[in-house]
Amino acid sequence: MDLKWCRESINAIDDQILDLLARRRQLVASVIALKEREDLQLRDAHREEQVLGRLIAHGRKLGLDAHAVTRIFHEIIDDSVRSQQLVLQRHRNPQVEQRPWRIAYQGAAGNSSFLAARQYFTDREDSCTFTGYGEFAEVVEAVEEGVADYGVLPVENTTAGVINEVYDLLLRTKLSIVGEEVLQIDHCLLATDVVPLSKIRRVLAQWQALAQCSRFLGQLENCQKEPMVDTAAAVRKVKEDQDLSQAAIASEEAARLYGLQVLERNITDQSDNLTRFIVVAPKPVAVDLRIPAKTSLIIATVHEAGALLKALVVFDQHGINMSKLESRPRKSSRFEYVFYVDFEGNIAEPRVDAALVQLRGVTSFLKILGCFPSENRQRTAPTMQSLVGSSETAAGDAAPDQQAGAADAEDDAPRITPLESQPHRLASRATKPRNTVIRVRNAEIGGTDVVIMAGPCAVESEQQIFACARQVKECGGKVLMGGCFKPRITPHGFQGLGYEGLAMLVEAGRQYDLPVMTEVLSPGDVEQVAEQVDILVVGHQNMQNFSLLSELGGMQRPVVLRRGLAASLEQLLDAAEFVLSRGNQQVMLCEHGIRTFETTTHNTLDLGGISILKKMTHLPVLVDPSHAAGQRDLVVPLTLAAHAVSPHGLMIEIHPDPDHALCNGPQSLRFDSFHDLIAEMFK
Repeated sequence: MDLKWCRESINAIDDQILDLLARRRQLVASVIALKEREDLQLRDAHREEQVLGRLIAHGRKLGLDAHAVTRIFHEIIDDSVRSQQLVLQRHRNPQVEQRPWRIAYQGAAGNSSFLAARQYFTDREDSCTFTGYGEFAEVVEAVEEGVADYGVLPVENTTAGVINEVYDLLLRTKLSIVGEEVLQIDHCLLATDVVPLSKIRRVLAQWQALAQCSRFLGQLENCQKEPMVDTAAAVRKVKEDQDLSQAAIASEEAARLYGLQVLERNITDQSDNLTRFIVVAPKPVAVDLRIPAKTSLIIATVHEAGALLKALVVFDQHGINMSKLESRPRKSSRFEYVFYVDFEGNIAEPRVDAALVQLRGVTSFLKILGCFPSENRQRTAPTMQSLVGSSETAAGDAAPDQQAGAADAEDDAPRITPLESQPHRLASRATKPRNTVIRVRNAEIGGTDVVIMAGPCAVESEQQIFACARQVKECGGKVLMGGCFKPRITPHGFQGLGYEGLAMLVEAGRQYDLPVMTEVLSPGDVEQVAEQVDILVVGHQNMQNFSLLSELGGMQRPVVLRRGLAASLEQLLDAAEFVLSRGNQQVMLCEHGIRTFETTTHNTLDLGGISILKKMTHLPVLVDPSHAAGQRDLVVPLTLAAHAVSPHGLMIEIHPDPDHALCNGPQSLRFDSFHDLIAEMFK
């Protein structure tokens, strides 16, 4: 056996995988034919859960972890769903000619619009021709005049916001939106040859790309930033000038197309840098009712008090979720606006049709831009039982999640009479009877399910945090914890790796698709840390650090407030009120023990306080049994006890080698103990 033999064997296996995927697609085609004939639903979430559970169990027998299996089969299932949707749409729209299509986009080959167009038409890419145009208006004109069959236009970016020029074009054109595509923007720094970054004196890019990479560009000394009309223009100039001191910001695909070298990858400030594109065509399409759909429209209201509210109430009355509301000035009227609205729903649904009829009665203008299949295809998550391999819930016994749901249903009723002078009115359940639910990527905190948040007390190395992330994912955890800035009571203790550790934490979360949370100590660090992590934590020492709380109140990131060791529940709510009053409504409260005369444990976990706190406030309540116990053998029983009172989340410290941990090793669970604990809770 040698390296050549190993590589040839791997190649042969890869070929077999492709052959099997092709056979699977053929079977999927038979499945959708049967579903159409018998008018069955497109997706069966229960079956998908069963399939994932079976595959995870089989994969583990073969030495494959649950995350890898889930990730691979999510892509396979997504491909299956997409191909079935395409079949349904073709049958639903027989008038759409199945000839080679001409696709128009703004810019040149290699830019984001080009990549989005190829991604959307991937099933027909070989029979499509893609043509770039200089302006967005030219793309629209090409489709209107029949020069192109479809146009692909960007409408919004998660960093730079909406593209107003495109919205203005939608108001004027008679084209219809027939589809959408979301593209992950991965900016790279490109040059004609591999040179040190210190040699770069000029960076060319579209102005949005410059804004999206400002932190990276700020690290380049004596370097000018020059905005260009688009990405392709920047890449072409670098290619033509052959100047080694020049670089362009563009995609890796652009580097391949133009023969440039990649100096640095992933230079975007925000990891989730997404651009949403719409696909326009001369005529609208009908969307099969089994496919999740989105509808876009433009409305205008009379210029009087309450007019917009009357229009928005219509969506609520018909149970329609509005996903976007954007205003633009009316060119014909001073200080009056039109509103662009996206909502989840199909115009063929009776409830949507009724809503549109009612909406026409309370607006002065209504134009339907299009109804089209939604790009957001929900991915079925494996159950906790399939991840931890626990047994089925006993007949007649309520599952933990059901018990939590019952407790939360009781919590919805305000049972505590508020004081006449309520010091924490924003946090009080009297102000908001229903629970606040905070959504962080795939985690929903504050609902009926308890959310497992786990990780090491401190990030020590890349190997350590990646091992922890893998274990959290394997056991069904939803959030990865990791300390990067450690407030130690002695200057000789481990102070954390700081921003170096933060980068490791963020990358581990990205690799295992987990939101990440870390503690922030200084008001000066809040903004920079908030740009990278999903949840910010305030330690018990800082619960009444009002400068820090004020800074966090201006962030658009969820905040976890740990209860001070000698703080009352009222004081904890006062601290939450401080953050809420500054604008940030995403606050969670954490009970992790209080200081008493007892010395056998680190702190005393206030189990009674958890239930009382849930009745006092609508904010999610978390419990950290690790810090309350202070010793490993007590963490498991305290966690089970805390789980019994139905908190919204549990924060548990784990470590691959607790005996050699640099921080709080005695209270950190080993991986096998963590797995067994989760299995016990969800059996």
